[in-house]
Amino acid sequence: MRSNALGKTLAGLVAIAGLAAGTVATAGVTYAAPASSSPTAAVAQPAAAAATQNFGLTTAEAKNVQRFLAEYWGYNDSIDGQLGSNSWKAMQRFLSGIWGYTGAIDGDPGTNTVKALQRMLAAQWGYTGAIDGDAGSGTRAAFKRFADA
Repeated sequence: MRSNALGKTLAGLVAIAGLAAGTVATAGVTYAAPASSSPTAAVAQPAAAAATQNFGLTTAEAKNVQRFLAEYWGYNDSIDGQLGSNSWKAMQRFLSGIWGYTGAIDGDPGTNTVKALQRMLAAQWGYTGAIDGDAGSGTRAAFKRFADA
């Protein structure tokens, strides 16, 4: 009886050590989670804006954009060279004031934001591509020229 209890204790310790080490190979079926009998429903959640979207700008170039936005368009976050949602909200205010952006001021540099950015870049910064909302190489190059001005 005593050796059986010792064996179970050792088996349990080995299983715990295996789980702690990141493997489940030593765990037996008794350690598996029970199967759920009820279906799990997926819950739709709004997509979060990208944490940082610099569109190819260096940190120094992005800081230049943030300074411009702080001076004229209500950007009041840190000048850190990371174009996050607050930077893009200010950019959307700028683009809505002059360049035809009509979307929400939500800080998400999506297709409509990029189209308005492309209109601005085409008018003043040498962008010659399509106004298609795709921040490709031409958009990125013109955005760099804007940031370096």
